[in-house]
Formats: sequence, structure tokens, C-alpha cells
Amino acid sequence: MAILDRLTALASPALALRRAIQLSDSGKPSEAFPLMAIAARAGIAEAEYRVARCYLEGLGVPPSRSEGARWLRRAADHGNPDAQSLLAALYVAGLVAQELDGNRIGSESLFERDSPREPEFAAAFGLAKKAAEAGSATGQAILAYILSRGPEALRDLDAAHGWYEKSAAAGCPEGCLGLALSLARRSQPAQTIKVAAEIRRAADAGLPTAIYLLGVLTEHGRGVPADRAAAARLYQLAAEKGLPSAQFRLGLGLIDGGLADQDIAAGEAWMRRAALAGNIEAAYRLGDRHVKSSQPDYAEAATWYRRAADAGHQAAARALASLYLSGNGVAQDVEEGARWLRTAANGGNQEAQVDFANLVLEGAGEPDDRASIAGWFEATASSGDLIAAFNLGLCFAQGVGVRKDEEQAAQWVRRAAEGVVEAQYAYARMLHDGRGVAADQKQARFWFERAADAGMVDAQVALAEMLLNGRGGACLPVAAAQLFKRAAAAGHAGAMFAIGAQFGSGQGLSLDPAAAQKWFAAAAERGHGHAQLMLGRYLSNGLAGEQNPVAGRLWLERAAAQGIQEAADELSEFASG
Repeated sequence: MAILDRLTALASPALALRRAIQLSDSGKPSEAFPLMAIAARAGIAEAEYRVARCYLEGLGVPPSRSEGARWLRRAADHGNPDAQSLLAALYVAGLVAQELDGNRIGSESLFERDSPREPEFAAAFGLAKKAAEAGSATGQAILAYILSRGPEALRDLDAAHGWYEKSAAAGCPEGCLGLALSLARRSQPAQTIKVAAEIRRAADAGLPTAIYLLGVLTEHGRGVPADRAAAARLYQLAAEKGLPSAQFRLGLGLIDGGLADQDIAAGEAWMRRAALAGNIEAAYRLGDRHVKSSQPDYAEAATWYRRAADAGHQAAARALASLYLSGNGVAQDVEEGARWLRTAANGGNQEAQVDFANLVLEGAGEPDDRASIAGWFEATASSGDLIAAFNLGLCFAQGVGVRKDEEQAAQWVRRAAEGVVEAQYAYARMLHDGRGVAADQKQARFWFERAADAGMVDAQVALAEMLLNGRGGACLPVAAAQLFKRAAAAGHAGAMFAIGAQFGSGQGLSLDPAAAQKWFAAAAERGHGHAQLMLGRYLSNGLAGEQNPVAGRLWLERAAAQGIQEAADELSEFASG
């Protein structure tokens, strides 16, 4: 500090402040700060506020949030509206804690916190109210924010709207943005143009959130002409200012080419910036991209899924669970997979609830998980969800988390059968076997038919068997053969065996031993025990014209190994003969 400046400061703190402002405006913060500090220690509120800003911004002095807050409190106590507004904003952001004793700084303030505390709305409210009533447009915007977004006890949306109007009228960018959002919440279509105009005022002042929202309005043509190229430029501007939501939207638009020329590399770069800045949807999408690429990178996907899952993204938790269960990108770990599925399921993700239920039924998870499963499904099923109703029915059928009750199982499965193909098949089985409901072959045939028409292969086979045997209605062997062929084309071994039997007996199909042997062979190769028995007989006895006792014996041995007694008996006859 120059000797003349020091003497001026000692003579008059007010002159010291004036000189400090001159030096600061000239780009000399290090020379300005000592003079500003002299004026602040003399109790000049503006100087206290400026010293606080120096500490918070690291201008002419090492940055210190705790020192900045301390000087802000002094300036606020001396009635400086700017200090009251800024301190209120720090309380709302959770960047400082309220002092229990205005003259005491706790030991924890010796170490700056890297992460925000919980917002202190009550402390912020009093300061913002004083600043607002003193005419501070920034204070008015902060007060309005507290009244609209703070705790329920402080909320007053009408009062918030009024303060936003005053702040916006004074030209405060935050007030303009707040007024726009307040107008939008009132859902008045006539206000759309007004909303866009206020957002534009805030965007023109450089607020990143306002620039992003103006991009959204421009993309969709709400209150402003639709212009995707202009929207892309706005997203880019907000993204460059560090707004994660804009970085994510810009990245998405560059990847899919929906806003500008497609540039996948640039799009992924913006998505990564958004994800690293805390946008969990961007992290999840990056994980998906690495899984679904032509050359999947599961390890990279796991990294992004974990980032999103740790932040509470349920779909990411489910995706991460699938990697642990399959061992892709991470060491296979069923319990870790169960843990992530449990997390997603407890958060309400219905797909995860179904996956987790299946996992628990296989013996994974913890003892309390069974009760949780039934609870999830009951709550969702009661609201009309048919998939949940089906799963709840399975819980009652197997006694998972509830007392086993086949009647309850049938009731819930019947409800789900109105729209869930698996439930249609399951309910048909219950009617066919008389489990939980009175046996009714006609109704069983009806529900098998619904599921079969929807493309369910097992239902096609079950219906075909009923048509072939005439259970629940007319005997229709030709229709049965058609259904068996549809199921066989999908790889169903039982259907292949049935077609072989029809060719072998001439029931519904022309008698053709060679065709029968071909279908028995197809089913036998897929492990169907009775098909192995029949193929062994055909080859051993030359029923289709080709006799091969060695091959026939091998197929009989395979059938016997599956516990088919007829095959074992025939092998004994071979041995004794």
C-alpha cells in the first residue's frame, strides 16, 4: 500500500473505501483490499460487503468462504441490502451455515467444505425479506424463490408471484426467470408469449438456465417460432456456460441429428461433460450406448451405470445389476446384482421388481426380500397394473412373501389374463388342472387359444393337444397339426414329437412313417425323451424302411437315461435276446 494511501485511510475510512473502489475498478485488487479492510473494520457496511466479496471471489486475498460469510453477516446486520441478498442466496444454496453466535466462528469453519450443506431457508427468509423490502431486486427474486420452492411452512405462491413481478420490473434477470416459471405454473395458455418474453430477458442477461429454457421453447415452438437450428445454438451457449442439462440436450441432439448435423463424437463428448457434472440421465445414456454399440464395452458401461445408480437412477441400477448377474464388464457377483436390483425395485421400478422377484425365487437375496416382493406387487396390482397382478398371483401360488393360497392366486392371475399373455396361459393351466378354481376344460381351451393367438408357443402346443384329444370341445386333429407345426417352427421339441406321432398314426396328417421318423429325430436331438424312444424303435425295427439297430440302441439308451421305463424294458429285451 502506498504511503499516501495509508495516511488517507488512517485519516478517513470513507476516503479509504473510495480509493479502494478506484483501485479495484482499475484492476488492482491486491492494492485495493487493504484499504477496503480498513474501511470495513471501521464499520462501513458497503466496505464490509466488498471485503466479503473479495474473500468469496479471491480478489486481492486468498479465497475463504467462512471469512466471506463472516463479513457478509456484519454488512447484513448493518443494513446493507446487497449483503443481505447475497447471504440469503448462500443460505439457500447450502454454502454457509447460520451462526449460533454472531461473534463466534466455529472450529469447523477453519476447513472449507467442498460440498453444500442442507439449505437454511429460515435464515435466508429473514435476510431476503429485509433486502426485498429495502428495494433490492435480487433480494426480491430470492424471497420469491423461498416462497415458491422453500419448505411448506414458508410457501405462498401468490406472494412469490408478486415479488417476482417487482424483481422483473426492476430488470433483475433472476426475477425475469422466476416470473416466467411462475406464469408457466399457472397453466394459462394466453401467458405463453409472456413466459417466453421473460425467459428471453433473462437469457439476454446471460443466465445459463434461461438460455437453456429458451432453447426448449424454440425447439418446440412455444411462445416463439419453432427453429431447431436456433435451439441448437442456444443449447450450445448454455452448455458452454457449464449447464449440465444443456450439455445433455446438446449431446443428445448431436448424436441423433435431431437438432443439427449429426456429430456422434461431439455429442458423446458433451454427454460425458454433462454426466461428470452430475446429470444422471446423461450417465445412464452413456452406459446404454456402450452396451448397445456394435462392439460393446461393458466395463465402460458399468462405470457410467454406477455413477447414475449411485445418484438414484433406477433404470441404471437395474442395468448395473444385469452386468453383475451376467459378469459382463465386472466380476460376476449374484449378491451385488441382487443388491442393485433391490435398490431399483425399492425405488418403484417395476421391471426391476419383476427381475428381483425372479432372482429371489431362485434363492438369491435376503430373508426379508420375499415379503417385500409381495408388498410391491400388491400395491401396484391394486391400482390396476396387470403385470403386477400376474406376479402377485405367482406369489400366492408359490407362497412367496405370503401364505400360499391357490384361490387367491387364481383370482389375481384371472385379472391379469385380460391383458398379459403369460397370465392367459397360466390361468388356462389352472382351469385345466383345477388349481384354485373348478376344473373347466372348455374355459381352459378358450384361454389357451387367446395366448396361442398372441404367439405364445407353449400355449399353441397346449391348445393343439386339447384339439387333438377333443378336450373342452370338438376333436380337430387337422387344426392341431397346424398349431404343432407353428410351434415346431419356433423350435418346440414337444411339438416336433407330436407331429411325428400324427404322421406315424395318420391322425390329422397322412400316414407317412418316413416323415414321422424325421420329426422324431428332430425332437430327439433336442433332448425329448419320448422322441428318443420312438426314434430308437423306428431305427431298430426299420419302421420307416431304414433299419439301424446300433443307432436305434443308442437312442433307446438316451431315452432310458431320462427315466423312460419303456426304453429300459426294450433294452432289456435286446440284452436277453
